[in-house]
Amino acid sequence: MDHNNMLSGKRILLGVTGSIAAYKAVDILRRLREQGAQVRVVMTKNAARFVSRLTFETLSGSLVLCDEFADREGTGIGHIFVTEGLDLALIAPATANIIGKVAAGIADDTLTSTLLALDCPLVMAPAMNTRMYRNPVVQKNILFLKDLGTRFIEPQSGPLACGDVGPGRLADAESIIREISSLFLPKDFPGATVLITAGPTRESIDAVRYISNPSTGKMGYALAAAARDRGANVILITGPVQLASPPGVTLIPVVTAEEMRTAVMEHVLRAHVVIMAAAVSDFKPVVFSDRKVKKDSAPLTLQLERTRDILQELGRMAGRRVLVGFAAETDDILQNASRKLRDKNLDLIVVNDLLKKGSGFGADTNAVTMIDRSGTVTDIPTSAKSEIASRIFDNILELMANKGILP
Repeated sequence: MDHNNMLSGKRILLGVTGSIAAYKAVDILRRLREQGAQVRVVMTKNAARFVSRLTFETLSGSLVLCDEFADREGTGIGHIFVTEGLDLALIAPATANIIGKVAAGIADDTLTSTLLALDCPLVMAPAMNTRMYRNPVVQKNILFLKDLGTRFIEPQSGPLACGDVGPGRLADAESIIREISSLFLPKDFPGATVLITAGPTRESIDAVRYISNPSTGKMGYALAAAARDRGANVILITGPVQLASPPGVTLIPVVTAEEMRTAVMEHVLRAHVVIMAAAVSDFKPVVFSDRKVKKDSAPLTLQLERTRDILQELGRMAGRRVLVGFAAETDDILQNASRKLRDKNLDLIVVNDLLKKGSGFGADTNAVTMIDRSGTVTDIPTSAKSEIASRIFDNILELMANKGILP
């Protein structure tokens, strides 16, 4: 499903706070307007010290609210008037200060008073020093607001204005636009339960060593977010990853392949859709030591045994559900994927070529081929994993209709 045009005609409040990243809000405003959104801008006084009101007024085509006591051009109470009829409010950049104020219900300036009067979804895109972002108080405030339904667009890692390196950079404008566009997707999976596995598994050799793979879980987490945004109840069973939990989904952390199998079997019977996107270990050590094996005494041969094939077990189970598998290949891509589709009794398989640029483990993009049970092949060129997730669910929706699986 195309995320373009989702913002056409939408009334969006853009809140800009006093961060060095305030200049990036100009590009966000421009992109919102290009997609047809009607944007009202509210700035803090400190934000206006980084970027002038005139810049935002010129791009938005309307007056910008900054100091309600000085801004007397409009009628009515400014911070109430500006919130009327909104579809969404976006704070970008969101400083630690504004996050803390909103969490505490403080309304001591025009922007915080405006946010307290909102009756629409609120999205925040944090930007701050990495030590500030990691501060336990800031993280507590973020978790509190998430529990209240505020959506956060996680900051990126990289060099910061202060010279530090780490998480805290404002997410890029494209990611922000894509994230808020997803909130307006049709809820075409209402009442459906979607079970998704993500990330790697780890099979311990001893107390400090294990067998694993480079999976980061990004594709599985993108699928979980896409299913949630389209109205599904999502169960995300995840191996060890360094990703923030998607708000609004049931997260079940596991480590080993057997733990993942147990969690899948516990929840599969109530799932309308099962997507096995995890990179599950095929092998585990025959012998495991709960102590560290010293290098000098360690055997040079590691004896392995196969783990249980979760996907194959699911394919043998009776039940009316759509079963989706993933494959990562380097050779004979379509042949190997088609064989896996048949052997494991899947409805759909999503395969990516690990040798293709911008594809595979760790990347924020992917390029995949979908093959369904009828043999229909659909290529998706290199795209953001969130867009690929949306395309996969478009296909799943058709498969559900064909099988009469309508929640």
